[in-house]
Amino acid sequence: MPLSLLYGAVIGLRSVLYRLGLRHVTRVDVPVVVVGNLTVGGTGKTPLVAWLSQHLAACGMRVAIVSRGYGGRARGVNRVTVHSRASEVGDEPLLLARRSQATVFIGKDRVAAAQAAVADRADIVICDDGLQHLALKRDCEIVVIDGQRGFGNGWLLPRGPLRELPRRLRRVNAVVVNGALTRPGFQLPRFVADTRFQMNLRPGDAWPVRGGAGLRSLSSFRGAGVHAVAAIGNPQRFFDMLRNAGLTIYEHAMPDHHAFKPGDLNFGDSLPVLMTEKDAVKCAAFADERCWFVPVTAEFSEAESRGLVDVVLARVHAHLTSGKS
Repeated sequence: MPLSLLYGAVIGLRSVLYRLGLRHVTRVDVPVVVVGNLTVGGTGKTPLVAWLSQHLAACGMRVAIVSRGYGGRARGVNRVTVHSRASEVGDEPLLLARRSQATVFIGKDRVAAAQAAVADRADIVICDDGLQHLALKRDCEIVVIDGQRGFGNGWLLPRGPLRELPRRLRRVNAVVVNGALTRPGFQLPRFVADTRFQMNLRPGDAWPVRGGAGLRSLSSFRGAGVHAVAAIGNPQRFFDMLRNAGLTIYEHAMPDHHAFKPGDLNFGDSLPVLMTEKDAVKCAAFADERCWFVPVTAEFSEAESRGLVDVVLARVHAHLTSGKS
């Protein structure tokens, strides 16, 4: 508890210093959208970033995605391609390079990575995470909340999962809830009613991890059990998704961003192994025919899809017409 209180004081002071202009904020020449969260662990940011990049590209924009590249060994600012290695650039950036209609840049220095994207002629930059990276001026902030876990016990780090207090949501442009609010006793603050959007993740057919043709529907795995492997922030969401598809699964949860080794996928039998797409990019080099990944796609109702894109486009327009956010 004392460490949580100290952490809260430090981040509060840091925020005030940035807002008063006592710490430098860098503005790049194109609109910047930050997709982040208030808690540690996965909330569904990456599928939302892929969804948003596709919709903005459909509006005629050249989209660039900036990510920290967590878990990768690369230093400085690097461009991620479909041929990059997860061990170098991180699993989420590689997934986004393969799934999104955008160029992807990684770098611990978000400002330098955003500047590289602008130099590459991007029309708009989407930051995958980085809500707390205040040195980069942003035009639009979107916070994703996991409906299963909410704000945990409501405490800041390290006693709880919160990076910032829920009142931070007053200053964001959109709050996206991933899945139904199922955590007992959890309710969103009333002041987010006008900025809230509902997102669900829809699973697709399973793909062979080592590549090639031969997609399989999830229903084809019913009957005999399957091993379900997940090294994401909330493995239970993946396991629940497979169970809801009628599968009998044996759970294998691993730490987020786990660096897989061949032995991690050997369970002493010949049952199929299903994993997330994020994990598959790290296992393609040694996966065998038992291994499949299940991609997920962010979905909104038609009205909320239009509404969320309109929120972003309004902030883009504000950037272009006034040069201020």
